[in-house]
Amino acid sequence: MNTLLRIDAETLPRVLVLDPPVSDAEFEALCRENDNLRFERNKEGAVRMNPPAGGWTGKANLEITSQLRNWWVENERGSAFDSSTGFRLPDGSILSPDASYLAEERLKKLPKGALRGFPGICPDFVVELLSESDTLRDLQTKMESWMANGAQLGWLIDPYNRQVVIYRPGKLPESAKGKEQIAGEGPVEGFVLNLARVWKCYQDYF
Repeated sequence: MNTLLRIDAETLPRVLVLDPPVSDAEFEALCRENDNLRFERNKEGAVRMNPPAGGWTGKANLEITSQLRNWWVENERGSAFDSSTGFRLPDGSILSPDASYLAEERLKKLPKGALRGFPGICPDFVVELLSESDTLRDLQTKMESWMANGAQLGWLIDPYNRQVVIYRPGKLPESAKGKEQIAGEGPVEGFVLNLARVWKCYQDYF
């Protein structure tokens, strides 16, 4: 593991399958030593390297997170997180959504200091934003992992087709296309994401 602490993003593949898989402590060390990159670990132990976001994705991520935070400020219940937060899930994976929210009642049950590292809990609400470096199938698989690990609501946002796919546990994904806004439910009841402002981040694309 020591030889992998510093990673050359230009020469290594996006997904690393290590034998034996990295432990939680080793994974955290890998992330600390390469803070210019984002890493995720799936339930099989494979480590995925995510390159820095491009301009469109960076602008849209900021827009989504800002809107979620503004809603949180009005309520000040639970906690909202940005795209740099990794969560250690029940299946052993460590994943980072582009934006997320953890409800107050579950936040209060966490032991003191649980948010210092990767929180050992699945967010109640997650947002995944499709970027040019993603494949739609990869994000669909990731969203299925969020649902399987306890998320109550998920939005997979495809800005290139101006589409949002809504995920709920135990139900088939629901597609919403061409909308200017989307309303939250369940853990984020009352939150309304202004999609028109998100689409505006891609005005050079359309």
